[in-house]
Amino acid sequence: MAAYIVAALFFIISLVGLSKQETARYGNLFGMIGMGLALVASIGSVQPNGWVYIFVAMAIGSGIGAFFARKVEMTQMPELVAILHSFVGLAAVLVGLNSYADSGQHVLDPAMHTVHLVEVFLGVFIGAVTFTGSVVAFGKLRGLLSSKPLMLPHRHKLNLAALVVSFVLMLVFVLGGGESQFALGLMTCIALAFGWHLVASIGGADMPVVISMLNSYSGWAAAAAGFMLDNDLLIVTGALVGSSGAILSYIMCKGMNRSFIAVIAGGFGTDGTSAAKEEETGEYREMTPEDVAELLKNSSSVIITPGYGMAVAHAQHPVAEITAELRKRGINVRFGIHPVAGRLPGHMNVLLAEARVPYDIVLEMDEINEDFADTDTVLVIGANDTVNPAAAEDPSSPIAGMPVLEVWKAQNVVVFKRSMNAGYAGVANPLFFRENASMCFGDARATMENILKAL
Repeated sequence: MAAYIVAALFFIISLVGLSKQETARYGNLFGMIGMGLALVASIGSVQPNGWVYIFVAMAIGSGIGAFFARKVEMTQMPELVAILHSFVGLAAVLVGLNSYADSGQHVLDPAMHTVHLVEVFLGVFIGAVTFTGSVVAFGKLRGLLSSKPLMLPHRHKLNLAALVVSFVLMLVFVLGGGESQFALGLMTCIALAFGWHLVASIGGADMPVVISMLNSYSGWAAAAAGFMLDNDLLIVTGALVGSSGAILSYIMCKGMNRSFIAVIAGGFGTDGTSAAKEEETGEYREMTPEDVAELLKNSSSVIITPGYGMAVAHAQHPVAEITAELRKRGINVRFGIHPVAGRLPGHMNVLLAEARVPYDIVLEMDEINEDFADTDTVLVIGANDTVNPAAAEDPSSPIAGMPVLEVWKAQNVVVFKRSMNAGYAGVANPLFFRENASMCFGDARATMENILKAL
């Protein structure tokens, strides 16, 4: 028990550390130490004749984890997280079914037996929803499934019916003393279908929120497994992950001007579709990398706003070198990070940290938005929807009200893109046609390397 308490404290300290860029590395380290203590304590509580199976399973799991951790690109991290969430959900389902099968081996008083049956039922339900929902999220992020939302007729009524029927089945299962295996099996099938439909009904543009939401679900699934296994540490850890994931999902919904309830309910309250792609209007100016370098030389302040395009192009390292070169010249360079830049919370921060960009010049949207008006040059690298002025100025826009980086208020804006195509939300960006904006086309990494050479 003492080891569990120490491990739980390490997990709490880990969350505190992960809340800031400067301490994130230590937060990760504390989390690993806590998990190591938890594993040692859990193995110690098992009879020695079962250690062989545990060590074999751990060796296989560790080998697979190490292989994929080294192989997976940073741009693939969201889909890796999604598939890992599915493992947690599947584990909760297997633990629940095994706990139910094993319940006949123990004599419990009626009240505790009822509590145990509720634990089993809810644990299997949450785990099944998490499992299939995470698999669908993985498929959408991987490109194996369409990012468009699934629009079944009466889809919200189907979701509600699944919940109502599952609740009735729980009453049948619990009041019947756990004798109805049919009720448990039918609920498992319904939960698997419900999780699949819930995430399939959400459009690709909301996938960052979905990943965070599934993180929360996986936490509650782990907590449910902890109740079934009578493991206090698993309960505490699951509750920490579940609550922190829910809070993060809420923060991201605010950052995208989405309704938290609408997103977790499978797009309830919306038509579930992305905006129709609009035709580009107006004329744009084009700059070469050499022109951009000259513009930067004549600037006293620069803000860089990265997006998913920078991650795809692996452009963070030349961007970091440009930043260092400009700072040597006495130019004030900072980064503005939108809450949902990329496809995972903190995605851009990790990329910039990997390229050794100093933490103190990487600022969140709320910290830097007021400074754009006093900035000479803004570089928009691979971002689109997060810098779209239509969100703030066009009430009829599909993204109206979404908080964005107000880059258009700067004296000069340079947008780095491969083409004039609309962003992930399918909404045309009037920023491209502003008098103070210019386009620089091409692969972001190659373009940044050319700018660095020119500097």
